Amino acid sequence: MDEKDFYVESRTSKSLELICSFCRSKEQYDLAWVVRKKKGSLPPRADERDRAKFAKAQSYMVLAQDKVACKNPRCRRTFEISGHKTIAFL
Repeated sequence: MDEKDFYVESRTSKSLELICSFCRSKEQYDLAWVVRKKKGSLPPRADERDRAKFAKAQSYMVLAQDKVACKNPRCRRTFEISGHKTIAFL
């Protein structure tokens, strides 16, 4: 059984204040996150190993993008989102 059978997946966006590493301007950016919520019950075709994995599974969010474009009209360069969490447990 695959890990995706344990979760219901959806997408959401959250805003975060970031500083461009090139022009040093501070702006609010909407970042895309993938939300994986644990299902209420285990699928019927599961065996003992799958039951153990399901018991340890938690709901979490994963950052879907790793780069953003600067909002400053004179810069517009893409910079990496570093120094921020890429996984958040719910």
